[in-house]
Amino acid sequence: MSQNYKKTILVVDDEEHILELIKFNLERESYNVLLCDNGEESIYMLENNTIDLVILDLMLPGIDGIEVCKRIRKIDKFENLPIIMLTAKGEESDKILGLELGADDYITKPFSVKELTARIKAVLRRSKNKEIKKENVKQIITIKDLVIDTEKHLVTVNGRSLDLTYKEFKLLEILSKNRGKVLSRNYLLDEVWGYNYFGETRTVDVHIRHLRKKIGDDKSNEYIETIRGVGYKIK
Repeated sequence: MSQNYKKTILVVDDEEHILELIKFNLERESYNVLLCDNGEESIYMLENNTIDLVILDLMLPGIDGIEVCKRIRKIDKFENLPIIMLTAKGEESDKILGLELGADDYITKPFSVKELTARIKAVLRRSKNKEIKKENVKQIITIKDLVIDTEKHLVTVNGRSLDLTYKEFKLLEILSKNRGKVLSRNYLLDEVWGYNYFGETRTVDVHIRHLRKKIGDDKSNEYIETIRGVGYKIK
């Protein structure tokens, strides 16, 4: 970590003791820490501060963490802002929903402070690598009648706009940027969901199926080809 720049982390949680615990330990790790106890204020703080990562509780008064995550991902400048969901909810469906909406990681309460700090470092490292990869990358990708605007997160087929989830877009983006290459399910899981994602490679298959349906490729497989026993590629 640069000696001249301390990463700033915004912690959003309605439990005061959780805020104090995280702030104390992260400041010991040389992070700047901003605290917030509700969803509405968190958006304001993001807009008015330079934030490097958000730790976001799912259960918040007013707008909950899921809605906050949705709003963050709709703001262009926060497209790649790392988000770690922190919540008492441990059901798989809640984890999937949070990650599908664009969260980078998910930790359930009660949690280990050491684990939290380790995951923060891992998410920040992955985020930095993604920014490096973005340099000199084409912003508009055209494949037959499929047009992908990687900067604006817009996808059209024959001029028709598609309503893709955050993960569906990321999956299509990485396949398109590697057109002609066969990408394994494990590689896609790692790149799109993160190396510590709790799920299985079937998650990739489910998203590919949804993606094919949305782009009208579910019967012809004109765009996405399945390589049996390996993974997928964009033709």
